[in-house]
Amino acid sequence: MPWFEDIEIGSRLELGSHTFTAEEIVAFAKKYDPQYFHTDPEAAKHGPFGTLTASGWHTSAMWMKLMIAARQGRDEPLDADGRKPPAGGPSPGFLDMKWPAPVRAGDTITYSSTVIGKIEMKSRPQWGIIRSRNTGVNRNGETVLDFVGQGLIQRRHPRSE
Repeated sequence: MPWFEDIEIGSRLELGSHTFTAEEIVAFAKKYDPQYFHTDPEAAKHGPFGTLTASGWHTSAMWMKLMIAARQGRDEPLDADGRKPPAGGPSPGFLDMKWPAPVRAGDTITYSSTVIGKIEMKSRPQWGIIRSRNTGVNRNGETVLDFVGQGLIQRRHPRSE
């Protein structure tokens, strides 16, 4: 993870892809979102999508898994002071999360994250907030997940008031 100062607005990170199987859709939904169109393939045929679909929370959980893997896979160099780059901090929350199209069994979703803003923190001068537009897109180019994420990122040099 780069330092707050080094992150550029517009930079994009490809997170990877995941193929959703019927078995994992049902298993996730039975545990976390037990609605019939996520848990019962037969009943789902008579539901809003006419087939089994993944929970939006499942779609989002896969984004999180791939985001963490992508960040951990980046080999950032030591800075000029010999310090390791920050690992990133917690998130103060997501904004405007949407699931505009369903994810069906067999769909492969490709995820990405694009930096859209940087926010200075008066209350914590050693941190900044990065805002990013995060998406999941199926093989037909349809967006199935869209939200603005926020994450605290450590500053290389804390701001002085």
